[in-house]
Amino acid sequence: MSDVRGHRVLPTVEDTEAFGRELAAQLHAGDLVVLDGPLGAGKTALTRGIAAGLGVQGRVSSPTFIIARQHRAGSDPGSVGLVHVDAYRLGGDLDELDALDLDTDLDDAVVVVEWGLGVVEHLADRHLRVLLHREPESDIRTAEWEWVSAN
Repeated sequence: MSDVRGHRVLPTVEDTEAFGRELAAQLHAGDLVVLDGPLGAGKTALTRGIAAGLGVQGRVSSPTFIIARQHRAGSDPGSVGLVHVDAYRLGGDLDELDALDLDTDLDDAVVVVEWGLGVVEHLADRHLRVLLHREPESDIRTAEWEWVSAN
């Protein structure tokens, strides 16, 4: 998947995780992934897939109450770590965001930020924006993604 943008229907959690593994194949240390969508849209499931694709260590769960979790790189040569952030509780507080020191993490990890739209884009020259939607009647999720440049 080397598309700059796309759309995908994700009928199950497993499909969402598989999509995350596909995204991981194009991610490298220094990449910022910004996830947005309503509660239950699949942001953490997508992050679990990205983590699996990167081969990081540790179980991926929502970082809601701790704001950020670091997952070390796996043992494969060239693997990178993952920093999983939940910006929901930051509420746009740039001082608290700066205290997380995410720009330093971008040097040697992929940083995935849930609820990050409009909050963290300035941390990198470009980022992968993934908008997740959930159909309330069918529980089917969709994803739209694109690489966005800061300029």
